[in-house]
Amino acid sequence: MRILLVEDDDVLRDGITAGLSLEGFEVDAVSSIEDARAGLSIHDHGGVILDIGLPDGSGLDLLAEWRRAAVTVPILLLTARNLVTDRVSGLDAGADDYLGKPFDLSELSARVRAMLRRRVGRASDEIVFGSLVISVAQRTVTLAGQPVSVSRREFAILHALAERPGHILSRRLLEDRIYGWQEEVESNAVEVHIHKLRAKLGRGHIQTVRGEGYRLST
Repeated sequence: MRILLVEDDDVLRDGITAGLSLEGFEVDAVSSIEDARAGLSIHDHGGVILDIGLPDGSGLDLLAEWRRAAVTVPILLLTARNLVTDRVSGLDAGADDYLGKPFDLSELSARVRAMLRRRVGRASDEIVFGSLVISVAQRTVTLAGQPVSVSRREFAILHALAERPGHILSRRLLEDRIYGWQEEVESNAVEVHIHKLRAKLGRGHIQTVRGEGYRLST
C-alpha cells in the first residue's frame, strides 16, 4: 500500500519511511504542505500520515482543505500536541486517527493498517478469497492451507487485487502501488510480477482484461 507521509523533521521522516518500508508500505515522504498537495494530486495514495506543525502552515488547515474538496483518503494525524482538545479538533476536522509524539513505530504501523482496513470495509487483518488467504500484517500468503512464498512487490500487487476482487486495476495503478517516487519504473515490471504470481497461484486466479488491466477472478 502506498502512503503519503508529511513530516518536516528530517530524522523522524527518514525513520518512519524506513520503518514502514520494512512493514511492506511504499512511502512517499514530503516535508511541506505545498509538496503534500502536489503529491496527493499526482498519485493514488491509500492513506496519509500528516504532521500538524509544518513549516508553511498547519496540517489541520490542510486536512480541512482536503475534506472540503471531498478528498476521502484516510488521514492519520501525527503531532506533539497531545491534549484532549487537540485530538478532538483533529478528529472533528476529518482525521481518521490521531497519534501523539513520541510513539512506537509498531503502533503507528498497526494504526495505519487498521485505518486502511476500515477504508475498504474489512474488520480483519486477513483477506480470504476462496482458498487464498492473505495476511496483511504478516505479509504472508497461503493457498489451500499451504504457504506461498512471494516477493514484496508480488505481495503488493496481490494485496491490491484482493482488496477489490472482481474490479479491474490498471497497470498504472499497480505501478503506483509497488514503486515510490524515487524509483525508476521498469516498463514491464507489472507483467513480470503477474506472471510470477500466476506460476505460484495458478493461472486462474488473476485475469488479464485486454487494454484495461488485471483483476482477481471471481
